[in-house]
Amino acid sequence: MNDLSLDPARTALLIMDVQQGILARHPDGDAFVAGLVGARAAARAAGLTVGYVRVALTAEEAERIPPTSRFAGSAARLDADGPATQFDERLTADLGEIVVRKQRVGAFSTTDLGARLDQRGIDTLVLTGIATAGVVLSTIRDAADRDYRLVVLEDGCWDSDAEVHRVLTEKVFPRSGATVATIDEFIASLV
Repeated sequence: MNDLSLDPARTALLIMDVQQGILARHPDGDAFVAGLVGARAAARAAGLTVGYVRVALTAEEAERIPPTSRFAGSAARLDADGPATQFDERLTADLGEIVVRKQRVGAFSTTDLGARLDQRGIDTLVLTGIATAGVVLSTIRDAADRDYRLVVLEDGCWDSDAEVHRVLTEKVFPRSGATVATIDEFIASLV
């Protein structure tokens, strides 16, 4: 097992982009969400901070996106008030948990997530989300530059390309300084 000695007071579990329109692409979304619900329950019981990140755009934000952006033309698909951008109902935040809405791929660049984590004294992030090559990769790169200790839950992430997911979790993330573990290993480390 990887080094998963975590200080609950300084650690946050982030659940990223597990929203209805994105989760619908997963071949077994129910099992995937069940794993995240289990990880979240263990994190809550151990006293970790839990945070949720979703990607969504208001009409005004969508209008400001340049035509060269991969988000150009995404207004309807990423409507901030639409059902596709809402979290799966099994992953509803409790009062006091962090919830942020982003306008780009990574969790930090268009949110106040960094400031909110800093206010809580968080220096370690446990990352989950869809897609491994999207929000997870972007957030790891940014979080590493911000000097966070990083843990990625391999089975708490998913990418539509299984080979990309494998290469990222087996090769790229460890080279970026992240510990890669399973949800079961994470839960066992909190007991």
